[in-house]
Amino acid sequence: MRKWLILLAALCLAAAIDQAAKAWALGSLQYYETLQPIPALAPLFQLTLISNTGAAFGILPMAGDVFLVVALLIITGLLASMRATANDARLAPFATGLVIGGALGNVLDRLRHGHVIDFIHYQIPEVISNVSNLADHAIVLGVLLIIAESIWRSRRN
Repeated sequence: MRKWLILLAALCLAAAIDQAAKAWALGSLQYYETLQPIPALAPLFQLTLISNTGAAFGILPMAGDVFLVVALLIITGLLASMRATANDARLAPFATGLVIGGALGNVLDRLRHGHVIDFIHYQIPEVISNVSNLADHAIVLGVLLIIAESIWRSRRN
């Protein structure tokens, strides 16, 4: 029961913070407007509101409905896999909750807006420019924590 409560808490926290941040971005920025909250970090870090109909990095912009279905399938698969997670797993329930909460945050965007709201803009001039959101960050952090726990468990055994 403990692992399910941890998963639920992380899921709710990730989705709620993501949705609150997106609501702030929608209320504070116009589409394609850029805000530099820390001028010393510009252009490496800034806020730029965009709509993303595709996957991460705007890949396949015409496949938004496909990504909605894929996200729901991934959420279902992760929930099913939690049943097999060891009861003494330390990070897996929290990490899985982050992944599901992040996926759910983006699913909610697709259902409510028809696209995902992105606004966190990282840029290395002439190398990469990426606009993402806190749901994406929760997913990445969750996956990294799952990998870390997997490595830790394999070294322990």
